[in-house]
Amino acid sequence: MPIIALVALFLSWNRDLPGWAVTLVAICLAGAVLAAVHHAEVVAARVGEPFGSLVLAVAVTFIEVALIVTLMISGTPEKTASLARDTVFAAVMITCNGIVGLSLLVGALRRRVAVFNPEGTGGALATVATLATLSLVFPAFTTSEPGPEFSASQLTFAAISSLALYGLFVAVQTVRHRDYFLPITTSGTVVDSEEHADPPSTKAALGSLALLVVALVAVVGDAKAVSPTIEKGVAAAGFPPTVVGVVIALLVLLPETLAAVRAALRDRVQTSLNLAYGSAMASIGLTIPAIAIASIWLDGPLTLGLPATELVLLTLTVLIGILTVVPGRATALQGGVHLSLLAAFIFLAVRP
Repeated sequence: MPIIALVALFLSWNRDLPGWAVTLVAICLAGAVLAAVHHAEVVAARVGEPFGSLVLAVAVTFIEVALIVTLMISGTPEKTASLARDTVFAAVMITCNGIVGLSLLVGALRRRVAVFNPEGTGGALATVATLATLSLVFPAFTTSEPGPEFSASQLTFAAISSLALYGLFVAVQTVRHRDYFLPITTSGTVVDSEEHADPPSTKAALGSLALLVVALVAVVGDAKAVSPTIEKGVAAAGFPPTVVGVVIALLVLLPETLAAVRAALRDRVQTSLNLAYGSAMASIGLTIPAIAIASIWLDGPLTLGLPATELVLLTLTVLIGILTVVPGRATALQGGVHLSLLAAFIFLAVRP
């Protein structure tokens, strides 16, 4: 399926597709999403947690960064000035509210109470909040440049800080305090391995890793191929252009969403939260440095500061996230609250 989806990407790249072709590409996109989830789980079963959660999050983010840079190079400066900001913010809202809320809801409905490690999850949330503030909030209040923009030195500082903070978190998650990010049972016992199956062989894991990369390239590329049709539909419905970015972000994050839900169904809510917050963290910590480097060659302004409505949504997301994470236990109510914030974000994107 990943190879078929990649062929569909090759045949549809930079072409004006008729309706039947868009339908075929959308089918290939859905198949690539399901394949990405499968191959990510094979790799995760081989390397174990929390390394497995990093595989999908970092892979998707690298390709997402490539897509953003490509669109910024091919588009006009006026239309792409806020592309990086809109994409990163959409990813943060989808992961921190959509994936987190859905995982908690599924976990709570299955076990009445979803349990996770508050030490590791709290550290992840704190890192996401700091990265988002440095990269998306501060530009709205700096005075060195007109509008919500960083100066060259400020952008350099934000890029270096984001990359360093993300690297520090990965080191803590995978080495020094790995046990903080492992799934736990309702009694608080750490689950260090899956008991029902032996890990796949190294050969099978490497094969799945290669097919995972192919599937993720196909997901992002096919999403870009169907985006003109989405843009026409959005324009016909009278929605703002930013809705296109939200739709594409939802498509690109589908693999992580499905993987997180499947982990929650196996009573591994901690793995789901690792995926959610890890994806948000990687989206900021890797995208901002890449955009900072790309801005050397790109013309036009780079708008990073969030407007007032998005600032309120980000603040509320962090506050609700703190209240959810601190107890280390959550019911279906907390999941519903996070999902309501995602619904508010999508509604305000459609009707600002």
